Amino acid sequence: MPKSPKQEARALSADERELVAKSRPPALQSLTDTQLATLLKRTRERRNRARTVADRQRRELRGKARARGATASTADEGTRLKLSVLSTALERLDAETQRRRRVKAKTSLVATARKALALKQKAGRAPSPSTTPSAGTRARGKARITVKDHVPPSTRGRVRKQVARAQAKRDARPR
Repeated sequence: MPKSPKQEARALSADERELVAKSRPPALQSLTDTQLATLLKRTRERRNRARTVADRQRRELRGKARARGATASTADEGTRLKLSVLSTALERLDAETQRRRRVKAKTSLVATARKALALKQKAGRAPSPSTTPSAGTRARGKARITVKDHVPPSTRGRVRKQVARAQAKRDARPR
């Protein structure tokens, strides 16, 4: 996470700053769904590129890979900062996408329920007397099935006494 907006601005290019600014709340809510999807795609591409560069620089620093430029990398703090800024922007965009998806699903569910209610009310038939439950006839549950206990009483008593002895032994131990 960046320490200040100044450091964040220094780590990003101009178009990356624009992407991150659009991922913040006031501008984020004003985007349409297609604009949000485009912004999400562009931010993810930038984040993946920053991750690749950071990994390469880390390998160069450790001496595991040869230098890609004229000289080997000496530090990778800027690239790590860029990666963290773009990652947090991507998290915000993903959260907004999920929020919009939930809202859309809920409104769809409510609309479907209202439509079903309207159809049911439109049918408006009263139930026939033969199908309505009356006081004398009601659904009855199945009779209870008793299961034979397979453990003989002598075994039950023996085990109970064994547990009691073990507990007494534990309680008698000095602390």
